[in-house]
Amino acid sequence: MKRTKQIDVKRALALAGTFSFLRSCSKACLLPFLTLFFRQLGLSPAMTGVVMGAKHLVTLLWSPVASLLAKHYNKRRVVINCSLVFSAAVSLFLLLLPPTDVPGARAGTCNASDITLQSVGPTQSLRDGLLATAAAPEASSAGTHPKPPFASASTDVKAAPAVTNSPPVHRNVTDGKASVVLSSSVGGSKMNASIVSSTSSSFATPARNKRSEFMPRVEELRGFGFLGSLKDMDIKKQLFFMILIIVSVWECASAPLEWTADDGLYEYLDSADASDRHSSTEVWALLGAACGVGGTGLLVSHLSCLIAAHTYRTAVHFYSYAGLAVLALPVAAYLPLYLNKKRDRANGLLKATQLVHGSPSARLCTLTILLVGAGGSAVSNFLLWQMQDHGSSELHMGLTLSLALLSQAAYPLLSGRVSKLLSPGRVLAVGAASLGLQCFYYSFLSGAWAALPAQVLCCFSSGALWWAVKSQCEDVATPGAERSVSRVYSLSLGMGSALGSFAGGFVVQRFGLAWLYRGVAVALMAWCVCLPLLQWRIPHQRRINYSRLLAADASEASDSESEQERDWLDKAMADDCSKNSNERRTSLSKPTNSTLW
Repeated sequence: MKRTKQIDVKRALALAGTFSFLRSCSKACLLPFLTLFFRQLGLSPAMTGVVMGAKHLVTLLWSPVASLLAKHYNKRRVVINCSLVFSAAVSLFLLLLPPTDVPGARAGTCNASDITLQSVGPTQSLRDGLLATAAAPEASSAGTHPKPPFASASTDVKAAPAVTNSPPVHRNVTDGKASVVLSSSVGGSKMNASIVSSTSSSFATPARNKRSEFMPRVEELRGFGFLGSLKDMDIKKQLFFMILIIVSVWECASAPLEWTADDGLYEYLDSADASDRHSSTEVWALLGAACGVGGTGLLVSHLSCLIAAHTYRTAVHFYSYAGLAVLALPVAAYLPLYLNKKRDRANGLLKATQLVHGSPSARLCTLTILLVGAGGSAVSNFLLWQMQDHGSSELHMGLTLSLALLSQAAYPLLSGRVSKLLSPGRVLAVGAASLGLQCFYYSFLSGAWAALPAQVLCCFSSGALWWAVKSQCEDVATPGAERSVSRVYSLSLGMGSALGSFAGGFVVQRFGLAWLYRGVAVALMAWCVCLPLLQWRIPHQRRINYSRLLAADASEASDSESEQERDWLDKAMADDCSKNSNERRTSLSKPTNSTLW
């Protein structure tokens, strides 16, 4: 007889907590700083918003499908391992992209001299070299030899007439991006060097002479569709589309990880009747994210600006992300996963959507989460831009974001007191209002550490908000559908983040960062005023606790059985008493032998 394998719940929770810690730490090393990297490459705010919005859309569409396919084919562990490896590999392709030579590109947060050195690209280095060696070609063209580096003043005076009799010299040195024009005035008293930007490509000069030879090549490139159209775009648009493609592929590789691991762990604990302890992994995820974002900011800020200049400085985030993802592979190999083949939840999201749609309070909660997701995307995408504009280094950024995550993780310590004072509906409004206050505060930053005090409000804007959402799930969901309803709310958050990223980028492009945060604050505050009124107008439904209902049914059944037994016994005893009394009466009514005699 085959022995059943015992389930060690403590070991499973320890492995799941370690995996959640490493996974969140890996993501926090890079994702919060990703928009800052796009700014250094030279993307505009609108382009950055489109890239981040596309990232959220890929997660929104691909995560449920990938999780369902992994469960259907029983390949959850393979999907988790492949997601860790491929996401780490694809993310490194972003380091291969060169920055554009535009004023919007920023190279780092070092001193002014270091920033000047970091912002020097290949084009500027070529310009400096051409200016330094411009005198030698000019002298040779005038019939004189180059002067030695330590020539005397008399040598310069004697060489002046030779330069005077020669005509002005104009030399163009073109590398595809810049040209140097040198001209000498009469008497050699003044030399004017000007650098002219050139928008022609490397084959622009031959195209002027033999344009007909290069036209078939252009038409041939246009035949490749989108790849051919990239050749006709400027360098900034080419960079934008390359980043968009790489980020989309990267998100396709990393999106299945969270849902697949979460579903496998929940079913594993549910098979041991310990599904209520599944939420303990969320705390480890927040702690891992706090350590990742704070540790990376501290590490990068302590690197020398000369060593960590430009790409090397940014590469720390990417290599930390990839290294921690690879470090999580051994833990993923022993991660407790379970496949419950008896339960078919393929239509779980559809049924949960119907439940949410049928409840007015659930619809209000969904709309609140949608607005909070849109406002939260404005914070996550452009907060570091606002901090960088006010002199914050990556140390300030990392510690600020780390405090926000720790504040969110501390809310369970206050949830008991808050639940006694406020209902879940009011807590939902308080969470949205806290996010609005944060955004309004961000619009008036004035120093490197100015954003730090507002992070304490994350305890309510994120922690209290999701506590209210979980309470709403328990009110709306039927038994066994709580997780599906929670997933519907998570998808609403992703949809709001995508829409907020698209809109936020164009608002920053048109009006600036300060007005973006003020607009988000006004919208959230207005919704927080309308939300209690709408909650008051909807019909209140009494919350049904199904566990208590089942316990009450069992107790009622036991009480009815005991009452039936008690009634039967009382009836038998009453019948026996009545029978004995009747016999006693008959015996007294009959005459005995003694009376007869």
